[in-house]
Amino acid sequence: MVTHIRLLLAVSALLTIFTESAPEPDHLDWAVFIGYTLHTTALFVLSLLHKPIARSKLIHWLDACWYTMMVVSTGGSQSLFFLFFFFAILTASFRWGFEEGARVTVASTLLFFAACGLEKTVDVPSILLLRATFLLALGYMISRWGQSELTSRRRLALLRDVSRLSNPRFGVDHTVTSVMRKTLEFFSADSCVLVVRTEDKVECQYRAVKGDTPAEITRAQQVDAQAMAPLLNFARDQAVVYCSPTSPRAAFLADWRVYDSASNQWIKGAGDEGHSVAEMLNSRTFIAAPVPLRHGEGRIYALSGKRDFRKADALFLGHIAAQAFPVIENIELLDRIASEAASQERKKIAYDLHDAVIQPYIGLKIALHAMSRKAKPDNPLAEDLQKISDMAAQVIQDLRRYAGGFSDTVVLGESVFLASLHRQAEQVRKFYGIDITVSVDDEIAISDRLAAEVYHVVSEGLANIRKHTSARRGAIWVSCAEGWLKIRIENEGDETHPADFTPRSISHRAAALGGRARVLTANGGRTAVHIEIPV
Repeated sequence: MVTHIRLLLAVSALLTIFTESAPEPDHLDWAVFIGYTLHTTALFVLSLLHKPIARSKLIHWLDACWYTMMVVSTGGSQSLFFLFFFFAILTASFRWGFEEGARVTVASTLLFFAACGLEKTVDVPSILLLRATFLLALGYMISRWGQSELTSRRRLALLRDVSRLSNPRFGVDHTVTSVMRKTLEFFSADSCVLVVRTEDKVECQYRAVKGDTPAEITRAQQVDAQAMAPLLNFARDQAVVYCSPTSPRAAFLADWRVYDSASNQWIKGAGDEGHSVAEMLNSRTFIAAPVPLRHGEGRIYALSGKRDFRKADALFLGHIAAQAFPVIENIELLDRIASEAASQERKKIAYDLHDAVIQPYIGLKIALHAMSRKAKPDNPLAEDLQKISDMAAQVIQDLRRYAGGFSDTVVLGESVFLASLHRQAEQVRKFYGIDITVSVDDEIAISDRLAAEVYHVVSEGLANIRKHTSARRGAIWVSCAEGWLKIRIENEGDETHPADFTPRSISHRAAALGGRARVLTANGGRTAVHIEIPV
């Protein structure tokens, strides 16, 4: 749209000069207007080709230079083409914000003065002063409007992101951390702190996300409620903004304001509550907003030692909390309901495993043991019978551990998850002679439910290697980077090119987690299944 309007302005200016009877422009004037038309035509073509230079900051500065030459060639202070400066101010403000718009406004005013200064005599100095003042004042207002538009877009985008229902499989910790991380990035804060106290507990949940730490899941810390009391002393419906001078010597000039929702006004904070919170959080400035909870109270803080927060920031922080935390409470409720239902189902499955699976295996083990005792030591089947008997004993042990995990409602934690992968690889090597290498990123941080899902995906991948390939070596890589949990299951191959296939079970599990799975082949017939799951 901007390139269309720019081209329209250039053509209209050229037509104006062409149809104007007096004064007749000389060849240099024609060159200016024709040159600007060619310039805008080139930008129009570049925008159709989606070239990034058509949207760069350089363009509106070039526009201001062209408009200066137009003013010089058409009468200086008397030229009507000074209005074109507003187009450069508009594009800078609504695309890049207040600072860039203000710079273009000041530069346009100075360029207008410089263009008029090239005149030998200024016929009406008052017109020059009036136009320059008009350009400066209206340009400042346009810059403010542009910044307001950009801020509104960013706020709407943030509210849209935090209100999206997160996958309950990832858990509450993942969702809360994501909201806090987005809040921290939006306000360009140093850290974000969340304190929650429920009605039926004497302890508070404390979470902190810092901008200089890796993007990982933040677990809630149980802290004594009395120690966290200063952070919850504000009224439940009050937003707070605190600001103190940069110099410690001027700390007495620190000021904090509280938003009174009843009167819709900001009032000066009374007492030392704001100062005590700032000292407790070790922050020069902060904003705080209440967290709406059904059964309890909470407050979220954004802290910074560099920038000064505004009152509008504190109010918008309250909007973020009001938009995100009802969704988080619903996820927590859904997680609790699912956990209770799964607990009952696990107990039922544990009984079924014991009666329908483990008992027959025990009978098989007893029969194999009896057959191995009947076989003489020189019997060629004795070693195989003993191996099958040991394998049955191992399967019984695994089934009992599996059934015990179901009945005890145990889920996989990070350390258990890693140990389970190594144990699975060891069993594949022992029973099937396939050497599996397991590599897990040290910085991986996933919830228990997601760890259980990943374990099933890896188990299915190892089963595919065993059933559908003749490989004797394989590898498993698990890493987490840029918000994605990446799993790669690879096996060696022969020189023949393997047939194209899609692991249906793995693909379905990855899709259920909002991820994707794909199969890649490499030289030597090696095959790798890549699974990516958003975290």
